[in-house]
Amino acid sequence: MSRPSDHIDSPDPSAAVSGPGGDDIVQPKLGLVGWLRWFWRQLTSMRTALFLLLLLAFAAVPGSLVPQRAADPNGVTQYFADNPSLAPFLDKLQAFDVYTSVWFSSIYLLLFISLVGCVIPRAKHHFDALRAKPPRTPRNLARLGGFQRRELPAEAGTSAVQAIEVARRQLRKSGYRVVVFADAGADGFTDTASVSAERGYARETGNLIFHAALVGILMTVGVGGGFGFAGQRTLVEGGGTFVNTLSAFDTFNPGRFFSENSLDPYSLKLDQFTATYETKADGAFGQPIDYNATVTTQEKGQAAQQSTIKVNSPLRIGGTDVYLLGNGYAPTITVKDPAGNVVFTDSVPFLPQDANLTSVGVVKIPDGLAKQLGMIGFFYPTQATSTTGAFYSSYPDAQYPVLTLNVYDGDLGLNGGVPTSVYSLNTDKMTQLTGGKTGVKSIELKPGDSQSLPDGLGTISFDAVHRYASLDIHHDPTQGWVLLFAASALGGLLISLFIPRRRVWVKATERSDGTLTLEYAGLARGEDPRLVTAVTEIADRHTKTLSDAPDAAIPADRTNT
Repeated sequence: MSRPSDHIDSPDPSAAVSGPGGDDIVQPKLGLVGWLRWFWRQLTSMRTALFLLLLLAFAAVPGSLVPQRAADPNGVTQYFADNPSLAPFLDKLQAFDVYTSVWFSSIYLLLFISLVGCVIPRAKHHFDALRAKPPRTPRNLARLGGFQRRELPAEAGTSAVQAIEVARRQLRKSGYRVVVFADAGADGFTDTASVSAERGYARETGNLIFHAALVGILMTVGVGGGFGFAGQRTLVEGGGTFVNTLSAFDTFNPGRFFSENSLDPYSLKLDQFTATYETKADGAFGQPIDYNATVTTQEKGQAAQQSTIKVNSPLRIGGTDVYLLGNGYAPTITVKDPAGNVVFTDSVPFLPQDANLTSVGVVKIPDGLAKQLGMIGFFYPTQATSTTGAFYSSYPDAQYPVLTLNVYDGDLGLNGGVPTSVYSLNTDKMTQLTGGKTGVKSIELKPGDSQSLPDGLGTISFDAVHRYASLDIHHDPTQGWVLLFAASALGGLLISLFIPRRRVWVKATERSDGTLTLEYAGLARGEDPRLVTAVTEIADRHTKTLSDAPDAAIPADRTNT
C-alpha cells in the first residue's frame, strides 16, 4: 500500500529532484569494470547458486530418458534403430552424451564458480564473527523473546556482580561464549551487572562445511572424469577372455588426461550367467528376481580365482569396478559352404526387445561363400504363437528356444572403410532372399537343427544357446574423496539443521531496598522453537542456585568489564 502524498516522510511530488547544477540526477554509468563487478556479485549470490543447482538437476533429466553412450552403447544403437528420424536430431543436441555435453559442462562450471564465490566470503565473515565478543546487553530486555523477570529478596545478601558471576559460570558450562558487563553506581558501587552469552556458531560452521563439501564433490568429480575411464565389454558364457587392454573393449570412453599406461593388467572370463525369474506371483510372472555372473579373474603375478558379479554388487579388480550392466542370449550359429567347409561359427549376442527377451541380432558373412551374406535373426527364448500366426516369447528363460532368420545377399558395406555396427545391417544394397515379401519362408531353427541356405549357398545350423553379460568397466581415482566430501556434506547439513543459533542475556539490578531484580531474555537467529523454553530453564536454574547456595559459595569480587 502506498503512503499518502502529505506523509511526513514522503517527498513533495511537485518538487523536482535536481543535482548541484539544477539538472535531474542521472545515475553514473557503470563502465566495463562496474558491469563485471555487478555480474560477479550476481553469479556468487546464494540465490544464483541454488538456481544453478536446480538447473543442473533438470539438465541431468535427459540422461535418464535416453540411453547414454558411456553407460549403454548397445541401448544407443537400438535407439537409433527404433527411432531413425529422432535419434540423429537428439545426437546433435548431445542427448546421448549428456554428462559430457557442452551445455551440461557449462552449468557445472558456473555452479562451481558460484559456490566458490559464496563460500570464501562467508568463511571470512564467519571467522571474524568467531573472534568477536558477544554484543552488549540491550537496555530493554522485555522486547526480546522468552523474557523472564525474577526477584531475589534482600535477605539473600547477593549482589548484582555475584549473581552475574553465577550466571556466567552456568552459561559457560552450557557451551555459551560469555562476556560480563558491569555499570558502576554512586560511591563506586555496582548497581547493575549483566552477562551476554551466545552459542550456535557451529550452525554456520556446518553450513560452510556443507557448501565447501559441495565444491569438493564438484572438483573431485571433475578430476575423476579427467583421469578415469569407462568401457564396456560383452562376454559370452565360456567364450573369449577379456584382457584389460585398450583394444579389448567393445566401447571405450577415456577422460581427457587418460593414459593407456594406467591400465592395470588383469583378465576376466565369464564362466556362467544365471537368471532367476518369478514363477508364482500373479501379475509378476516372468519378472527377474536375481542375476548372477560367475567369472574367473587373474591379476598379474597372482593365481586365478573365481568371483561373482551381481546387480549393485560390482567386482573390484585392477583399480576398476566391474558392473553387471545387461544380459541376453547369444545363439551359437555355424555356416558352411556347399563343400561343407565352415566359413562362420560364433555365439552372436542378440539385443533384447521386451521383458520376455524376444531378441534381435545380425549375422554378417563377408567371405567364404559365393556372395556376401547378411542375416537378421529373431530369437525367442520360449517361443509361442499369437492368433495371427506371429511368433513371440512368453517367458524370458530358454524353455523352448527358436531362432528365425531373414537372409540377404549383396554388398555388406564393409569394404568402404566406414565403420559399421555389429548390431545393425544396412540392406540398401542387398537383396532379401527369405522372409518378408519374397514368398520364401524364413529360416526357422531349434537348437541342434540345420537347414540349407537359399540359392545353394551352403547350410546354417543352430548349435546351442548361451547367455551373455554386458559389463561396464569403470575407473575413478577419486572415489574415496567423493565419499569423504559426500559424508562431510551430510554431516554439515545435519549440524546446520539441528544446532540453533541464539543469544541469551542475564541482567541483575540492585534496588535501594536491597532486593535484586533478575531479568532473562533471548534472541534467535532463524527458527528456534525452543528459545522460550531455553530461557526459562536458564532462569530457573540460576535463581535456584542463588536461593540455595550459601554466601561463601558466591564470589564477592566486583569487576567492571
